[in-house]
Amino acid sequence: MTQDTQPETGWRGSPEVWLDAALALLVEGGIDAVRIQPLAKRLKIARTSFYWHFTDRDTLLSAMAEAWVARTTTGLVAACAAYAESRAEAMLNVISCFLDDTAFDSGLEHAVRAWALQDPAITARLHAEDDTRIAALTALYHRWGITGVDADTRARAVYLTQIGYISMQVTESLATRMARIPSYVELFTDAAPGPRELARFHARHGFTA
Repeated sequence: MTQDTQPETGWRGSPEVWLDAALALLVEGGIDAVRIQPLAKRLKIARTSFYWHFTDRDTLLSAMAEAWVARTTTGLVAACAAYAESRAEAMLNVISCFLDDTAFDSGLEHAVRAWALQDPAITARLHAEDDTRIAALTALYHRWGITGVDADTRARAVYLTQIGYISMQVTESLATRMARIPSYVELFTDAAPGPRELARFHARHGFTA
C-alpha cells in the first residue's frame, strides 16, 4: 500500500460529505486543488468510494456549481422578497443576508469568481447568477415605484458594492460595518433606518452598540 492510498474502511461517505469537502478545498486552494485523490485523503476514505456518488470529476464540479447557487443566489433572492415595513427595513434584510454566511457564503463566492477566470462555462454561469441577483434587487425597487434605468442603476449599486467587498476581501470589524450600515441604507433607499429597525438588525447579528 502506498502512502497516498487510503485503506478501504467500508464507509464510502455520502454525496454531501464529498461535496462539502470539495467546496472546502475550492475555498482553500482554488479549483486546481479539487481532485479526487486529495479529497479521499482529506476524508480518509478510499478513492474508489468517490465513484459510488459521482461519475467523474466533472460531475462533482457540476454539483459544486449548484451548491454555490444554493448558498448564495437563493439566500439573496429570498432576502429581496422578505417582508419589510419600510424601504429601510427591506434594505436591512438585503444587507443582513450578506452578513450571514449561511445565507450568502462570501468565501465560496470569492472562490467561484476565481474559478470562473479559468473556466468559460463557470464564467457564463456566474454572469447568469449576477443577472438573477440584480433582477431580484431591481424588483425590490419596483415595489417602491422606482422603475426603468433608475431602478436598474440603484440595484447595481447595491450589488456591485457588496461584490466589491467580496472581491477585494475587505476585512472590517463588525462595529465598523454596523456604523456604516445606516449611511448605506440611506444612500440606497433615500430613507434612514429608524432606531427600532436598527435595534432589530443589531439583535439579528448579535451586535451590541
